[in-house]
Amino acid sequence: MTIRRIETGPRMAQAVVSNGHVFLAGQVGTGATTREQAKGILQKIDHLLQKAGSSRSHLLSANIWLTDMSDFSEMNEVWDAWIDAEHPPARACVQSQLALPELKVEIAVIAQVEDKGG
Repeated sequence: MTIRRIETGPRMAQAVVSNGHVFLAGQVGTGATTREQAKGILQKIDHLLQKAGSSRSHLLSANIWLTDMSDFSEMNEVWDAWIDAEHPPARACVQSQLALPELKVEIAVIAQVEDKGG
């Protein structure tokens, strides 16, 4: 079995491709609002999925952490505009303290790697 790691650092990889799936590390963004952070996170996810040979249409699962559930609607507005509505993943969203106080949202996904045929 081949394992491919994408954007690795000393502690972790941002994505790992194995056995037809890509597993993304929790992604965080910058900005003062949940909306700004969520938009940046989803751009990062698009970038990592593309590097792995996948896309948002192949999402299987998404886990979302918010520091305050009162931001749930704001995050969902960004999510709903981004997600492929015909191929939504299974999803969980919970409130949790994140690693840094300025972080408002973190998202991790698992996707199927696109079948290139042949």
